[in-house]
Amino acid sequence: MKEINGFDNEYEFVKYFNGKRIRKLNPNAYDLVKSLFPFENENSIIKCWRNHYKQKSDILIRINNKMKGVSIKMGSRNSVHVEPITEFVHFLIENNVSKESVEEYLKYHYADGTMNGKGRVRMSAVEYKINNQDKIDKLNLELNNEELIKKSILRFVLKGTNSEYPIDALIYGEVDDFLWITSNDLMNIIMSKKDLYSTAVHIGALVVQPQNRCLNYNPKYIKARFCVQVKWYSLFDDIMENLYIKSFKSNNLNF
Repeated sequence: MKEINGFDNEYEFVKYFNGKRIRKLNPNAYDLVKSLFPFENENSIIKCWRNHYKQKSDILIRINNKMKGVSIKMGSRNSVHVEPITEFVHFLIENNVSKESVEEYLKYHYADGTMNGKGRVRMSAVEYKINNQDKIDKLNLELNNEELIKKSILRFVLKGTNSEYPIDALIYGEVDDFLWITSNDLMNIIMSKKDLYSTAVHIGALVVQPQNRCLNYNPKYIKARFCVQVKWYSLFDDIMENLYIKSFKSNNLNF
């Protein structure tokens, strides 16, 4: 069986939701829609389409006069954001990250002894960490303050840099087997990881790294070397953790 790609997966969700009445949804999809549209009549018809703009919302769901945006992820090692390194540096500076920490990130990003990527000898992340882990640890201490994490979540996961509105929920998986998390829970779960130790540069649960270190000097990947990629490696586990926490709180309230 051929594996479905991300774009096809988005269309599968569109086909599933569009034109259905709320009451006709499977239990998981029903819970998602009722979470997003708690006051809509169950006979209301859902309108759903793919967002053709490059924004965080992959699909848009409308019921009557209310519309919600949903991001869809699948697979492992999920990338949630890519931007030029110059824009990322400006973001750090605008949010009062120290000059020392900005420089440390640039050294980590290029790992060639420079802050502009013009060094002759490039190291892998593993090689760079051997002699520089203490500097990465210090950088992470500054990056993981609550105000910066909240702004990072908006920029990297919820809203992006080219949208007026944040997403309302995130789906992980395929139509027949998916998990979901609301934007509020998503914010809370990423924030909860701010004190979690990582050898990589991270902001909460989000890992910040070059899109490609281009260690083999392949011209095809040169552009990617000058881009920052934000990955949410623990996405599945974190959504499961959120479901467990909510279930635990709900069960305790029932006693």
